[in-house]
Order: sequence, then C-alpha cells, then structure tokens
Amino acid sequence: MADPEPDSDPLQEIYRRDGRRVFATLVRLLGGFDLAEDALHNAFVAATERWPREGIPRNPVAWLVSAGRFKAIDQMRRLKHVTSWSDAAAQIEEIADEAAAPDEREAVEDDRLRLIFTCCHPSLSDEACVALTLREVCGLTIEAIAHACLQTPVTLAQRIVRAKAKIRDARIPYQVPDAGELAARLTNVLRVIYLVFNEGYSASSGEDLVKPDLSIEAIRLARLLSNLLPEPEVQGLLALLLLQDSRRPARISSTGDLIPLEEQDRDVWNRAFIAEGCDLVQQALRTRRFGAYTLQAAIAAVHCEARTSRETDWGEIVGLYDALLQFEPSPVIQLNRAAAVAMRDGPESGLALIEPLLGQGALDKYHLAHAAKADLLRRLGRLQEAAFSYEAALGLVRQEPEQRFLKRRLAEIRG
Repeated sequence: MADPEPDSDPLQEIYRRDGRRVFATLVRLLGGFDLAEDALHNAFVAATERWPREGIPRNPVAWLVSAGRFKAIDQMRRLKHVTSWSDAAAQIEEIADEAAAPDEREAVEDDRLRLIFTCCHPSLSDEACVALTLREVCGLTIEAIAHACLQTPVTLAQRIVRAKAKIRDARIPYQVPDAGELAARLTNVLRVIYLVFNEGYSASSGEDLVKPDLSIEAIRLARLLSNLLPEPEVQGLLALLLLQDSRRPARISSTGDLIPLEEQDRDVWNRAFIAEGCDLVQQALRTRRFGAYTLQAAIAAVHCEARTSRETDWGEIVGLYDALLQFEPSPVIQLNRAAAVAMRDGPESGLALIEPLLGQGALDKYHLAHAAKADLLRRLGRLQEAAFSYEAALGLVRQEPEQRFLKRRLAEIRG
C-alpha cells in the first residue's frame, strides 16, 4: 500500500516525524506488519478527514495509534466473510483486549527499539535484518536501502517480503530479548542504527544533503540501546553518531551547498556533542573491548578536537585507520586511509594507494572513490586526468548538493 499523502502541512509534518513511531506501536498492538501498515494508512486517512474540522488533538501520536487499532478491529470484523469467523473473532478479542493507546512518553518511545530487535532476530539472515529494519522501522525507500546495501531494488524488495513472512510464520515475539539473547542480535542492531544515521548524515539521493530527522532518530535509538546495554561498542557507536552530527551546522551553506571539512566554520560545531562523544570514546577505549565503531569514533574525535584543519593530527588518524582495518578490512576503509595518508604525506602518496583500489574493481560504482582520486590529481596539477575522474564521479552520484560540488570543481579546473 502506498504511503498516505495528507493534504495539510501540519498533518504532513506529523506523518514525516511520527509515522514510523505510530507504525511500530501498531505492530505491537496488532501483531503483524501488514495489518499494522493498513492500520497506519487508515489512521492517517481518518486524521485527514477529521482534524481539519476538529483540530489537531493534544497527543497526535496516541490519537493515531488508537484510531489505527480500532480501524484494524473493523477490518478484522469484515474478514468473517472471507475466513473462519472463529479465527477472526479470536484475533479481534486479542486486539480489543489491549490497553488503551499508550501515552506518547511511555511505551511508544520504546516500540521502535522493540521492533528493531524483532527485525534482527537470529533466524533471519544479516542482510534480511538490515533491509527489513531500514524499511519497516525507519521508513526508508527500497531505493535508498538498495543504495546503502549495494544491492538492486528488486533483490531488496524480495528479501523484505521473505523476512516478513518468516517473522509471521515463526511467530517471532515483538520484544526486546532478555540479557542472554541480546548479544546474538547486537551486531545487526548496531549496524542498522549506523546505516540509519548515514542516510541522515549524507542522503543517498535527492535535493538535500542531510536528513536531520533520521540522524536524530539514530542518536535517540543509540541512547536507548546504551541505557539497555552499556557495552563498549554501543558506547562507541553513540560517540560516533554524536561526533559526526556535531559538524552538521557547518556542512551546508545558506544555499544548500556542500562545504568540505577543511572549509567549515568550526565555531558553529556542536561542542556539547563533541564533549559527550569524546568522553564516550575514552570510556570505550579504556575497556580494551572495543571494535570498529569505537575506532571510527576515535578518528572523528581527532577531527573534532583540532582547532583548524591544518592542525589535524593526520599521523594519528592514519594509525587509527590501520587499527580499524584489523576489524573491518573493507575497500571503503582502505580508501579513507589513503585519503588520510595523502593529507599526511602528500597527494602522490595517497594516489599511489587509491589507484590500485579502483583497479581492483570493488569501488568502481562508489562515487567518493573517483572524487577522491580527482581531488588528488587536481592538487598535483594533473588537470585533464582530474577532469576525467570528476566526470566518473558525477556519473554515479545521485545527490544534488554533491552533484553541484563536483560540477564546481570540474568547472574550476577547466577554467
């Protein structure tokens, strides 16, 4: 079913901000994804009809949850014409026996975390867990998830359908698991929160560079998880999100254009986030039980603690990337290390590392690899080669602010 399109701005804003929270609570109350999706749609249709006349309720989320639940009961009653009435009646009784819609500050706040753990059940594959959670919990489009997971949209859609069927057929409970089961699902949960933040930090496509709502939601979920399970890597992930998000006010110009790290006004960085993030990094590192998220946070902390771009300790950053590669030996991490080497030792040294990575083919479709190569060639004065790499990056990027940035760079070297 297509997402509802409310015709009033306040309702549109509520749908954008709270729609997936309402959905998560409806999954808990109704016990299934498809019924909850129908209920969500019907609740917003009802709001579209009634709120213009009656006004927006004091607690819109609770109103929508309640409306969705009763719409689902009506839907189940109509099922007596197509299925066994005894089965439908049992489900109606179970739904109707639920307590009244919870207060927004109570169970609703935890429902998305419950839903993440449901989607990250050990019986599902890692790929299915990530795809299902990004779609159902966070409301990302199939195209955005496919881009983040380096898969085709058709493959992702099929994977999500199969995962939902498995949760339904296996009657996987909708709950945060007890302490003995938490560790088995933690890796996927952390990865999902990380991917949600990434989509907010740098949108995979569209007119906007950032989607702040997604970044804020990822940080909120990371805090909930940290309170539930204060493990070093959970703290490391929360630190990483805070440190990265601290730079958001300086990453976009007044016209919506991308501002590179070395050109950002560091006075507008969020110093409260930086202080909290650095403290969490130190706590996680002291345990000596940290992993990739903590090391990425440590790299972000080095950037955030430098008063100017020129004062950045690139030697320390290269060393942290060396440690990170022990945990996550991916081509993207190798690319980031090469960029740091270029800052420490000069563009020729970085280019010598990036060109073999592109030659191996793993980063052929990754626009940032071509953009990084183009930047180093530009700095070396090899402008014709740089133009070729900028064009390769432009052919891959789908986000408009990045497209404008690359076009400006291309125009500069051609001029």
